[in-house]
Amino acid sequence: MKQKELVPADDRWVEKNIREFPGAPAARIGDDWALLTAGSGGTSWNTMTVSWGGLGELWGRDAAFVFVRPHRYTFEFINAASLFTLSFFDKSRHGVLEFCGAHSGRDADKAARTGLSPIIFNSGKAAGGIGFEEALEIIICRKLYTHDFNPAAFLDPFIERECYPKKDYHRMYIGEVLSLMTR
Repeated sequence: MKQKELVPADDRWVEKNIREFPGAPAARIGDDWALLTAGSGGTSWNTMTVSWGGLGELWGRDAAFVFVRPHRYTFEFINAASLFTLSFFDKSRHGVLEFCGAHSGRDADKAARTGLSPIIFNSGKAAGGIGFEEALEIIICRKLYTHDFNPAAFLDPFIERECYPKKDYHRMYIGEVLSLMTR
């Protein structure tokens, strides 16, 4: 499915240090959710809702951690791209995030169906990052590491039984946080 064309981000977006990210990251990701987006620009991108992930530090760098199952359409985009983003919204957009988590970009132009305005940053550390004009914050990350979950390494049987009944194990992506873009 062809996605909505990206437009350049306007000058209202300001780069801040990730350590100024508002709120508790676990609550912002786990409760409020975010849109994970990757692609190469134009109409070659996709987004999906994430509610698993984290922000922290690894290898002496500010880092973000996200997880994508192989059957998700975004999987091919995040694998091919060097960057990924996390876009955070206010609670009034929760229905948008529900739609983007329940529908595949293979079958629907999520931006067009939800009224989101996709943007791309063209300068600075954020250059190449894809987000949404309606977001409150957008975190731009450069991939550093990927790892496929190995069920033999699960120490609690609950994980295998409850989270992976279909054996569709996530791939973990660790990205260096390049920019926190805010209004």
